[in-house]
Amino acid sequence: MTDHNAAPALTKPSAERWLLPLMIWLLPVITLALGLRTWLPPLASDHGAGIDRMLHYLLFSVGVLYVIGNGVLGYIVWRFCRQGGVTLRMASRKAERRWSIIPVAVMLVVAEGGVFVLGLPVWGKYYGEPPADVLTVEITAEQFAWNVRYAGVDGKFGRTASRLISIDNPLGLDRTDAASRDDVILLNDAHLPVNRPARLRLRAKDVIHSFYVPDFRIRQDMVPGMTIEVWFVPTQTGVFELACSQLCGFGHYTMRGLVTVVSDDEFSAWLTEQASYN
Repeated sequence: MTDHNAAPALTKPSAERWLLPLMIWLLPVITLALGLRTWLPPLASDHGAGIDRMLHYLLFSVGVLYVIGNGVLGYIVWRFCRQGGVTLRMASRKAERRWSIIPVAVMLVVAEGGVFVLGLPVWGKYYGEPPADVLTVEITAEQFAWNVRYAGVDGKFGRTASRLISIDNPLGLDRTDAASRDDVILLNDAHLPVNRPARLRLRAKDVIHSFYVPDFRIRQDMVPGMTIEVWFVPTQTGVFELACSQLCGFGHYTMRGLVTVVSDDEFSAWLTEQASYN
């Protein structure tokens, strides 16, 4: 006997059943097609290869999880969209524990594994002790410029004092100090020799700034009251743009500089020429 009062089972049309799952499945395909393009600027430093390796690892591992997640979600939508009513099935405590622990374990391997295995060696090189032949360059940021200082022929940086800071003396250089007389101070212009370690001594005068050269894979915050040192080896000659990647005021967008990498002979000639102007 047929029950005419029973609600008829709902059956979605075939096109409607496939439309949403296909959209879910196609989304990671489109995203990965765009993500596989080369977005990073050309590499121009020695340690940058390790940073690129870590970025590629994270993009690959997260991309795999993204594809798996969308694949499962699309299947669930496709599999159960034909049901005429909502059903409820409670998971067992064992299943709840299992599916709570598995994602945590996977994310620990993906995130912490990549950081420790791939990231720590780069970190140690970036902030570790530089070689003996390192060139030290002081870079002091202020709204909205980069003050670049080189030690003169004596190889020593002169003494500075905050009370001596003025428009004509942005770093507060003590001219009575013999070591300061041959220091070279430039604005928004830095030169480095290729294939020679360069140590950057980073400071900020007013607010937090961030030293950022994408081609070198360097980004380091500069905090007032702190001196932060990083070192790297530039491997390509050319002119690279220096930008502040920390919002530091209304003129933040104007805070740009240039880092020029040249041969050893060209660098020595350039530094000698700059010293003659001081």
